[in-house]
Amino acid sequence: MEINWYGHSCFRLTERGMATVVTDPYDHRETGYEPLKLRADVVTISHDHPSHNFVDGVKGMEHVITGPGEFEIGNVFITGIQTNHRSGKEAEPRNTLYVFDYNGITVAHLGDINHVPSQSEVEALGSVHVALVPVGDGKSLNAAKAAEVISLIEPSYVIPMHFGTPACKVKLDPVSKFLKEMGLSDVETLPSLKITSTAGLPEETRVVILDYQHG
Repeated sequence: MEINWYGHSCFRLTERGMATVVTDPYDHRETGYEPLKLRADVVTISHDHPSHNFVDGVKGMEHVITGPGEFEIGNVFITGIQTNHRSGKEAEPRNTLYVFDYNGITVAHLGDINHVPSQSEVEALGSVHVALVPVGDGKSLNAAKAAEVISLIEPSYVIPMHFGTPACKVKLDPVSKFLKEMGLSDVETLPSLKITSTAGLPEETRVVILDYQHG
């Protein structure tokens, strides 16, 4: 399978003969990134905000998932888990994180999660091979909390998302702050992450930064 990053929290997950998924498509007027020109079978939305919920930016989709549940679409198993629970005066926007299972390779998109998950929430994720983690603060995880979440989930790969870049007009911390928190200075930057099987996954968690793909 292949994972491409289109800025902010938007990724495209693809695998031959299986459904293509796009996560958290954004309105470019909100984020500053270029307009999306993506096609997908499935779109997942972590929460209702124009920088995470702009389905008009994706063509060809047959399914839009906006909340918790279990789904099987195009041979991809998708599990949505709701987080952010405070209500009343301190009400939080609902967030749904998603786990995608592509032939046993699991990818967790944490959406706009804003707290370190409980043990039960971590267990609900199951075994995660690739974690797409917000690291730039704003209303989601800051660098320190992101590092803590990663230590709990223990994925094979971490791909940072939702951080400040020259193209992004949302005020967020740069990814360098997260890398410093992780004790990393030299991190691999790739056009995309390709995984053919679980057999070749690294034993120690590896952070990979993906190049911003335009359109």
